[in-house]
Amino acid sequence: MLERYILAYFRSPEEAEAVSRKLQALRVHEISIDRFSRFGGNGLQSGVNPVTGNLASMDSMTAVSAHSGILSAAHTSSSGMSHGGDGGPTGRNILLTVIVDSSVYDQALSIIEAAGGMV
Repeated sequence: MLERYILAYFRSPEEAEAVSRKLQALRVHEISIDRFSRFGGNGLQSGVNPVTGNLASMDSMTAVSAHSGILSAAHTSSSGMSHGGDGGPTGRNILLTVIVDSSVYDQALSIIEAAGGMV
């Protein structure tokens, strides 16, 4: 069978997980759910504790590498002054990757789009 690939973006891991359970009924070949960041890195550095004051700089709180830390610290969302749109953050940083048979590709797309995924 011919395989087709789908990359869909969601606002939360829970949304993507709900869709992945529905897609399992279509007998997909592969499903993965990943979080990605605008600047890379894996979040807070180990050993950084802003409560106790063990903090070298704001960029050390925001990312693992020096380069991505600088980028993320300079972004407006780092200051806490950015409202992120109506009702909170508006980004889609959860990626659902699906490999399906071409025979069920349209069904899989319908399931993803009905759940609010952006393809």
